[in-house]
Amino acid sequence: MSADSIIDSLAALPLFQSVPRTELEWLAERGEVRTYEVGAIPSRGGEPIDEMIVLLAGHVGLYAEAGGNRRKILDFGAGGIGGMLPYSRFQKAPGSSIVEEEATMFALHQRYFPLLIRECPALTTVLVHRMVDRAREYRATQLNDDRLQSLSRLASGFAHELNNPASAAARTAHSLVGLLDEEERAARELAGAGLSRDQLAAVDVIRHECGRSVQARTALEAADREDDIAEWLSRHDIDVAVAENLAKSDVTIAALDRVAGALPSTALGMAVRWVASGCAARAALQEIEAATARIHDLVRAVKGFTFMDREGVAEHVDIARGLADTLAMLEAKARAKSVTVRFEAAADLPRVDGYGSEINQVWEKLADNAIDAVGDRGTVTVTATARGDSILVRIADDGPGIPEEIRSRIFDPFFTTKPVGQGTGLGLDMARRIVHLHGGDIDFTSQPGHTVFRVRMPAAR
Repeated sequence: MSADSIIDSLAALPLFQSVPRTELEWLAERGEVRTYEVGAIPSRGGEPIDEMIVLLAGHVGLYAEAGGNRRKILDFGAGGIGGMLPYSRFQKAPGSSIVEEEATMFALHQRYFPLLIRECPALTTVLVHRMVDRAREYRATQLNDDRLQSLSRLASGFAHELNNPASAAARTAHSLVGLLDEEERAARELAGAGLSRDQLAAVDVIRHECGRSVQARTALEAADREDDIAEWLSRHDIDVAVAENLAKSDVTIAALDRVAGALPSTALGMAVRWVASGCAARAALQEIEAATARIHDLVRAVKGFTFMDREGVAEHVDIARGLADTLAMLEAKARAKSVTVRFEAAADLPRVDGYGSEINQVWEKLADNAIDAVGDRGTVTVTATARGDSILVRIADDGPGIPEEIRSRIFDPFFTTKPVGQGTGLGLDMARRIVHLHGGDIDFTSQPGHTVFRVRMPAAR
């Protein structure tokens, strides 16, 4: 391209319409024009950058690598500016630029920046404004990406956590059909045995023992109990297959002896089978109830964590409820690492004015980091107390601590100690911004075996 063509191309861009032509002439004299075919990679993520790029024509996507996957973080069309800019602190490319439509680019090396600032004030002003806008766009994109990654991690753990009780409920419901059929068959046989009212009452007494809450037993106690009942059944020539169902109930050997004394031997087996199948059916119903209650609790936790029915609405936020919901979302991750999570909230904890879903993001970032920080079988302790007209939340872990040389950078955007692909470095930056938005503050102390993040938020008036 000729010098005039370069100047005309630059002047045609909306970004440079307010820039005097003389300054564009200065720019054109010191830069160069390059063309790229589709699929070309003008710059790669992590490589040093030393020039400003103005896209005159075509289309370029900026892609970042994370966990072995490539995702687009920004788009550039004609007029887009990338690379180094005056006063920019970028030292390395944040991602790889890939040409998606044949592109024509104008490049200016950073060695000309001091002259540009002195000789071209209007152009410098435009570029500085663009740098600020670009930083805002890039940060917004990264924050959204970080939210999506957090949601993906939580969704994965939630799906696993939800699958356990759902599978248990489905499995038990399927077995319940057979148990009810067996109970019906045994009831018909018992009805044909011609038992008296007193004999039926004796059977009813033992049957009612199945309806009581079953006391907790260790695996050894349960095995011993099943052996004892199987031995009793053998002595009375009754199929020991029903021992397992009886053992899961609170039916005692003494109760079995009483019903054996009240019934003829020909009817005893029928009665015991009927009682055992009824016990098993009731136990199955209790298991289904427990599983569905767990599903309900998980769904409630998700709804509470996301504020899905009140998104974007400022209100009085229950901090204790938010912390409990957040920890419920992270329960699967903690269990996978055998991490003990302790939570305690003061009974008289006041509420906070703000956005519940955003506040819960703070708890998710801090608790998730704490679980990551501790080793297997570590401990994370979360407490919430009232301090004057504020609420203080402490999230502590017994991990190795934060090295002293990086403590000053913990809240810096894009700084992370996690391996490549496992963290964006925006979690704590986002948490701090949300806390400040709600009029609070966040700080931490750290030493080996004891790291504590503290969040203070003003109580609702």
